[in-house]
Amino acid sequence: MILSIGLPAPPPEAVLSGGLPFGAIEAVKSVFGPVVQIVDPPEHNFQLTLKLDLSKLPPDEDERAELMIQFACLRAIVLGAPLRDVLKHLAAKVVSPEADRLMPIIHRPRESFFVIPQPDKVTVVIPIRFKDSNDSVLATSFLQEFMEARRAGGLSTAPSCQWSPHPPVELKGAPAHALDANSGFVSFVLLPKHVESEKLDNIVWSLCTFHAYVSYHVKCSKGFMHTRMRRRVETLIQALNRAKPEEEKDGKSTQGRSILRLV
Repeated sequence: MILSIGLPAPPPEAVLSGGLPFGAIEAVKSVFGPVVQIVDPPEHNFQLTLKLDLSKLPPDEDERAELMIQFACLRAIVLGAPLRDVLKHLAAKVVSPEADRLMPIIHRPRESFFVIPQPDKVTVVIPIRFKDSNDSVLATSFLQEFMEARRAGGLSTAPSCQWSPHPPVELKGAPAHALDANSGFVSFVLLPKHVESEKLDNIVWSLCTFHAYVSYHVKCSKGFMHTRMRRRVETLIQALNRAKPEEEKDGKSTQGRSILRLV
């Protein structure tokens, strides 16, 4: 089986090697092992082509199902490879030699979020943009509540989270177009304890798909409000119908004029 993926159009600040983020090939080999072979060059209009050897799939049904999930997450594995490398070095409390002071990570067409690595912590800043102005308002409200939820007792050990309508100081030196975000900027501060062992995969996945997570909740909020509005209109229509005078049996009033239903 041949599997090819195309990546989002990179923004100008992105640094790629052979059309892929650095570390992507190593990440794919690490996750899939002998099951896949990387085809070079990839198919036309794609950045990565894999040849799957189905005879090498694990015999255990659970392991096979887990591998299929990894194939479904291939795009996030490739785009998140630089972030994974930085966080692996954070667990050892060192800075990756491949990391710049301000690392752009592609996550949407011509959009990126930024990683600022340090030996004792890694700061991730995600600009949030929406084309629809209503979506932007809902996203801003959601992100403010998201930041406040971090203060709950059960989330005290989660990474620190901050939201700001303006670019944080960590983005000093970033290109001007990357600092234009109509729904603000979300910053996460990751410590070594947040990327220990199995936590690493969850952190990389959550950060690479954070914009999709926010978009999902924005759409759910709009759907909920539309449902409430429709129910409210139905309730008002019922109240208006109950307020009408009862119709005569012949369907006419005492003046002989027919009573028309408004709804």
